[in-house]
Amino acid sequence: MDIYEAIEKRRTIRIFKKGATEEQLRKIILAGSKAPSAGNRQSWEFIMIDDLKIIDQLGEIKYQLNKKFSPGPGETQKEVEERALNQKKWFQNSSVVAICTRSGDVGTGWLAVENMSLAAVAEELNSNIITYWDEGKKEVEKILGLREDYELTCVLKIGVAEVEVTPPKRRPEFSWLHKNKF
Repeated sequence: MDIYEAIEKRRTIRIFKKGATEEQLRKIILAGSKAPSAGNRQSWEFIMIDDLKIIDQLGEIKYQLNKKFSPGPGETQKEVEERALNQKKWFQNSSVVAICTRSGDVGTGWLAVENMSLAAVAEELNSNIITYWDEGKKEVEKILGLREDYELTCVLKIGVAEVEVTPPKRRPEFSWLHKNKF
């Protein structure tokens, strides 16, 4: 698959009907390991998670973090709760990979995540990036057994989309481009 086609086809998908095979995951993770890194330190580590208990814990932590959000304009607290509960449910039927880097080198992790997201498309799969923060992030790092000198960049869910994937609405091409000054 041409790289431009992969970029065009990449979508954030939250609901999966099935995860990736281990062979697909290994190819996707290998693509992540080919990303550029600061000083070529390659400080990333990847954790394939197939233990359903751990996956459930990751979903529960995400739920707990998201249910603390205040309602947006015109939104009720019940809607916030439902959206947070979806975050938990959306871990079902997906393959899960944690991307970690040496503390302070998180940018390197994000470069790996982009490579992995595009590689998932080449495998006819989709992905969804899950982030954690504050105490939730520390809890996930503890569950995953990260050393103190490493931190979680994100968790990447990968799988076959449950629903038909449609193109997103995008700004008109080059409406975001400026020359010399904003």
